[in-house]
Amino acid sequence: MPTRHPLLEISEIDTHIEAYLKQIGEITYRFPEHDSRCQSFRAVVDNQRWFVKHGNIPQTITWLRQALRFHAAIQHEALPQLHNSFTTPDGLALVYNWVDGEGLRPERELSPDEIHPRDRFCALPATEIIDALNVIYDVHVLIEKRGFIAEDFYDGCIIYDFAEKRIHLYDFDHYHPAPFVNDQGRLYGSTRFMAPEEFQKGARVDERTNVFMLGRTAFVLLANNSDLRADWKGNNAMWHVAKKATNADKQLRHQSVQAFVSAWHAAIADF
Repeated sequence: MPTRHPLLEISEIDTHIEAYLKQIGEITYRFPEHDSRCQSFRAVVDNQRWFVKHGNIPQTITWLRQALRFHAAIQHEALPQLHNSFTTPDGLALVYNWVDGEGLRPERELSPDEIHPRDRFCALPATEIIDALNVIYDVHVLIEKRGFIAEDFYDGCIIYDFAEKRIHLYDFDHYHPAPFVNDQGRLYGSTRFMAPEEFQKGARVDERTNVFMLGRTAFVLLANNSDLRADWKGNNAMWHVAKKATNADKQLRHQSVQAFVSAWHAAIADF
């Protein structure tokens, strides 16, 4: 009788996640604990690399279940594939395929002479950055179509393979069915990417909130987080699209992700 794959064909384990991964293979990297207090590992099982994420407190388990719901609804070549989930004695684990590349905000300590990955990315030719932005926007058009709203997207959710010029996005634990009401005050995320309503308790968070985030993504990646026109590597039309997207007044932004992306593509046609 064929044996089950110890990561892909199980529904529960009876031992601690780290001990189990060492039992069935090798942990080749243990990521520092996330702000969310999840545990993450690069594990090698049968000569194949996997990314395993584990939560063992009620809040992290809830977030991982949100990620399960998200990945069940949305598949895209820029998203690492979620292969399985299983319970542990104290929590829940998700198993993703491993993707090559460098996180733009790496969790490892950089060497003294190493250029920060985001600075390396922002120094790339504008056309290469725009290609990556277009993938981010394509993913979020699909997300909008599937009825989800982004929360906590920032440059730390980007993995870039500099050799292959390929971008991957990850960490969708906070993506919600759309829309929702901000019942916290300040939501999760990086201030550099967040719309005003993400700080306002009782405010509606909807597709126009995501438009703001995508506009800020353009400023972070095409101007290395600068708002100065002199630092912008795109053309004037692209600048105006991003500025409209990041208007503090929701009514003055593009009214959907699709509308923003359509305006963006019209602007880059002459770049």
